[in-house]
Formats: sequence, C-alpha cells, structure tokens
Amino acid sequence: MRMNISEIYEKYQIMPQLQNHMYRVAGVASVICNNFSKPVDKNSVVSACLLHDMGNIIKSDLNLFPEYLNEKGLSYWKNLKKEFIKKYGNNANEATQKICKEFGTPGNVINILKGMGFLKMQKIAGIENFQVKICGYSDMRVKPSGVTSLNDRLKEGIKRYAVTFAKRGFDSEKIEELISLLRKVEKQIFAYCKIRPEDITEERIKPLIKKFRNFEI
Repeated sequence: MRMNISEIYEKYQIMPQLQNHMYRVAGVASVICNNFSKPVDKNSVVSACLLHDMGNIIKSDLNLFPEYLNEKGLSYWKNLKKEFIKKYGNNANEATQKICKEFGTPGNVINILKGMGFLKMQKIAGIENFQVKICGYSDMRVKPSGVTSLNDRLKEGIKRYAVTFAKRGFDSEKIEELISLLRKVEKQIFAYCKIRPEDITEERIKPLIKKFRNFEI
C-alpha cells in the first residue's frame, strides 16, 4: 500500500530535524533532475532522498542540537533511540534499509540507498549510475540549518563527524581523498546540468518542502 512521506515519518516517529534534512536533500535532487540532460528516474531519486536517513536516530547525538527536539523533549527521543536500536540494530544505514523494506519500498530505491554515503564516495565517483551520484551529492549540500554550498557543508560535516572519522581510522589524508572524490562527483553531475552548483540555494529549495509532504512511496 502506498503512503505519502509525511505519513511514513509519522508512523516511524522521525525526528523533526531529520525530516527537514531529508525534505531538503530531496529538493536539491529534484532541482538537479529537472535540469539534467541525461535520463534519470526522478521518482526513485526523490524517494531515496526522502528515505535515506530513516534510521539515523540510532547514530544521532541527541545533545548536539537541543533546539530541534521540539516539545517532546530529550528523554522522549532517547527512549525512541533505544527502541530503534533494539528493533533494527546499531547500524543506522542497515536500519534505514530494514525500515524501508518493512513498508514495501521498491527495490530500485533500496539499491540507491545502499550506494549513498560520504564514505562510499570512491565507488560513487567510479560508477555510471547518475541516480546514485545525484542522491549522494544532494545529501552533501544540506547541513542542519539548511541548503548550503559544498565547501560550507564539508567544513561543518568534518567538524561534526571528527570523532566518527577517528574511530574508523580515517586520517586527514583519507578525508582529503574523499573530499576530492566528492568534488569530482559534483563535476560529473554538473557536466550534464543546465544550472550551476551555486544556483541551488535554500531559497530555491524551501518552497518544495510543502510539496514533498504529499509525495507517495
């Protein structure tokens, strides 16, 4: 049975900041698809972007952005995080895929989700699948406060995930390699795009959020 994305978010009690992030990533991807000269399955791209962080409460530092926890408060989200981990495991990406399979997300969308992620940038840069490239890149254009430039997003993300990178044994050289690959992906995408990266702004994306609330998956 098809549901719209706002119903899915409500069913799985997705945190407001994660909802807003996914709406914006979908907006970035939608604008790219609308201006892309190669054929892409826009519906699958938007679907993947609207679902890509469904399990992210599992890895979220709930103390980091208290202003986004709304009236439910910190204890509510901490308890929900425990429930998610108990049901879906400790890996946020795997949890996202499990959740999406649970409500019947199409296989082609699941495959896009499997390919996304900053740490997978070497593979993303090397494949021909522009649907994965667009989704992976669009995710890297949105920080907690909204759509931003790639440079700004990288500065914010590297600082926020410094501990994660360290735990995975990623030194500065490895991080610079991933950044270089991400910039390569940007060039690959915009070589076939009628717009420039700087044309994608928070002001341009914001009106799309209301539209996506009724997007069916």
